[in-house]
Amino acid sequence: MANFKELLVWQKPIDFVTDIYRETELFPKSEICGLISQIRRAAVSIPSNIAEGNSRRSKPDYLQFLKIARGSCAEIETQLTICKNLNLLNEESYLKLNQGIIEITKMLNGLINSLQ
Repeated sequence: MANFKELLVWQKPIDFVTDIYRETELFPKSEICGLISQIRRAAVSIPSNIAEGNSRRSKPDYLQFLKIARGSCAEIETQLTICKNLNLLNEESYLKLNQGIIEITKMLNGLINSLQ
């Protein structure tokens, strides 16, 4: 198994977390304990779970952590839709972030399928 830092499936979510933090900085302060916290934690959990699973050096553990990361992707897709519906994200930002999370999900699915 390659070191997680060498994996594109880990690198892309790291960049995605940065994008999420930058976008949510613009949200109203009333959302600090709501959507800001929720979407940031879900975003951070993606590369964190990939790293933890990879570091366990056990295929069953790695698969479990990759599936948790994939679940966080679904959580973010939901939260992005809510943010768009509440006009916290403009259409351009929503589309960029949504496309990013779809790409990450596809990468995770590919890695999961290759390990099974």
